[in-house]
Amino acid sequence: MTRYQLAEVGALLAEPARAAMLLALSDGTARPAGELARVAGVGAATASAHLKRLLDGGLLALHAQGRHRYYRLADDEVSAMLEALAMPRVRTAVPTPAGDPAVRRARSCYRHLAGQLGVAFCESLLAHDYLEAASEGLRLLPAGAAALAGAGLEPETAHRLLHLHGRGCLDWTERRLHVGGPLGVAMTSAMLDAGWLRRATQGRALVPSADGLRRLAGLGVRLDRPA
Repeated sequence: MTRYQLAEVGALLAEPARAAMLLALSDGTARPAGELARVAGVGAATASAHLKRLLDGGLLALHAQGRHRYYRLADDEVSAMLEALAMPRVRTAVPTPAGDPAVRRARSCYRHLAGQLGVAFCESLLAHDYLEAASEGLRLLPAGAAALAGAGLEPETAHRLLHLHGRGCLDWTERRLHVGGPLGVAMTSAMLDAGWLRRATQGRALVPSADGLRRLAGLGVRLDRPA
């Protein structure tokens, strides 16, 4: 990235309405222009101009379905950038982040599992040699796929995970890594399909089920229950 490209990205993020649109899409959803206009508190014409700038700047992608047009983040690299910018910059001891405890406990970070549960999941997989940090990023090992299948994921689903690459995504509340990239997205999708997690009715929080916590505990993942 050149200094001019960096300056352009900064200009795109500096406008509050555009920032609101990007944050609304950071849960991995695709939304129509009208909904994003309401989120940003602007009219349809203004929203259209903002969305065009975000598309031209490479931060958004457009999905057309018939006459309907839906906007989403361009990729998980954009989501990672937003997560990193959301992390408070401090020079002294890091305070406990404020905000919704459910979001800190478990949430979606552009469709992959983040928060305390996401960090604990990543660290447990690494500690048990189910996941390795390779030159191309994070990679699930055959023992990891077998462990996930043994914990209750569909064996075919667990096997497909072996062919996906992940990356360490720095968690903005925990300051440690969770699994991002295609591998992180696929693992989170599998846990949602299996009922280990469910999406909250609003926002980015992911709610682990009692059965999901039990199965994750079998993989060495520990998450204290909320008070």
